[in-house]
Amino acid sequence: MISVHLNTLRVNGIRAIFTPSLLEPPPDLPEPTIMRHESPQSVCRFGIARGDITPPVGIYHRMWGAATHERAAGVHRPLVASAVVIAPLSSAATDNRALITLDHCLLGETEIELLKSTIEEIAGTRAKQLLITFTHTHGAGLMSLDRKNLPGGELIGPYLREVASRCGQLVLQANEQLAEATITYGMGHCSLATNRDFWDADRKQFVCGFNPSLPADDTVVVARVTNEAGKILATFVNYACHPTTLAWENQLISPDFIGALRETVERETGSAPCIFLQGASAEIGPREGFVGDVAVADRNGRQLAYAVLEALTALPPAGTTYVYQGPTISGATLGTWKDEPWSEARRAQASTLAWQNTELALSYRQDRPSRAEVEATLEKQQQVELEALAAGDQAEARDAHALVERQTRMLRRLDELPPDQYPYVIQAWRLGDAIWLGVRGELYSGLQTAVRRAHPETPIIVMTLVDGWGPSYIVPRESYGRGLYQESVAVLAPGTFEQVVAAATQLVNQLIGS
Repeated sequence: MISVHLNTLRVNGIRAIFTPSLLEPPPDLPEPTIMRHESPQSVCRFGIARGDITPPVGIYHRMWGAATHERAAGVHRPLVASAVVIAPLSSAATDNRALITLDHCLLGETEIELLKSTIEEIAGTRAKQLLITFTHTHGAGLMSLDRKNLPGGELIGPYLREVASRCGQLVLQANEQLAEATITYGMGHCSLATNRDFWDADRKQFVCGFNPSLPADDTVVVARVTNEAGKILATFVNYACHPTTLAWENQLISPDFIGALRETVERETGSAPCIFLQGASAEIGPREGFVGDVAVADRNGRQLAYAVLEALTALPPAGTTYVYQGPTISGATLGTWKDEPWSEARRAQASTLAWQNTELALSYRQDRPSRAEVEATLEKQQQVELEALAAGDQAEARDAHALVERQTRMLRRLDELPPDQYPYVIQAWRLGDAIWLGVRGELYSGLQTAVRRAHPETPIIVMTLVDGWGPSYIVPRESYGRGLYQESVAVLAPGTFEQVVAAATQLVNQLIGS
């Protein structure tokens, strides 16, 4: 039995009985102003298709400079490609957008053009409607056509043509699946991501590895897609963390931690496809990484999956607003809330779709090496490698080969760079209450923290490596001249990172105001 303590007072000689909970609030307490709580959502037509793109065993796999193997020896987990098509509710609208995600590290300009042209030929989706991105796993192998003369390299060309064709078919299938859906967004945190700019005080140099002294952005943005019956069609995970659990000792084709992430999430969501979107992770990687043990990659994936599931579990029913219902007298006076269906005005707001791009002309760094300088350095390192092999010094040969790889990849970057300035495109989609932002290359997490700080009430999905590596790393001004790996391979001038952040923020501002 619940008893309520009563108090009495006399007003004009009349005895009154009251409970403290029914008193007017003291004048110094603010009146409650939030009676409705909206969860950010998007309403659109949505279609998705996914397919296996696992390369054949024996394909060229030497992603890491320190690796000593050439060919993939087996498969840890399958690689997949996903195609998502998003369109306005009006069935007459033809201005759709397609998102392709691939379980690969990255692709160069030539390989990206193969993808785009094949997708347009098969599905009719033009390049301006297409956003291609990568999970950035470093366990899939280096799929570069300039490796065709290396062991297993002869398989790269046929494989990439097959992947391009598969992606075109997936876009077709996703278009066929277009139906009304609601995307509901949430946010969580996961400690898998750690800073990886570590100062080795003994050797007086920066290395790329776990730095316990600096924090990392641990934000997880999740999105759940449901149809009109409430069935989950897909989930999205936007998180910034290099998939570098597996490194030079690993000889297996692997999606790294993304494989176990997908498996764990999909087990709880009725097998709905889970799509990983790589955030701005230039300086972020897993605490435990650079190993050959696939069990570590799976453990890292489960760690992220549990954070994702926590955030997904907290999401409200699609198409609802959480509304205050008023007080209920009980042992305490309770304030009750309830999910209520949207009004037509709220639904129209969540159905607003808009696409916008901006292009920057970014300057190259003045100390960028010339092609002749890189070739000269490459020739010297190749000679060192040959001499080490002749002497039977495997450790020296491995280190020399890693330096050869650095110069070989720099040559490819220089060959693919446009002259004078780099034309840098930023893509942004407004989907109802959310923004999806796509940028080229690898950027420090300051990009995503800046745009999200400017709009804390708006879920902003930040996707990097859109259309490939492009200008490679884009690093903050203060990173230059410190000896960081990211700065050593960057080709853009100091200040370009800040230009990209400012332009991305302005683009988001415009879309939110539209």
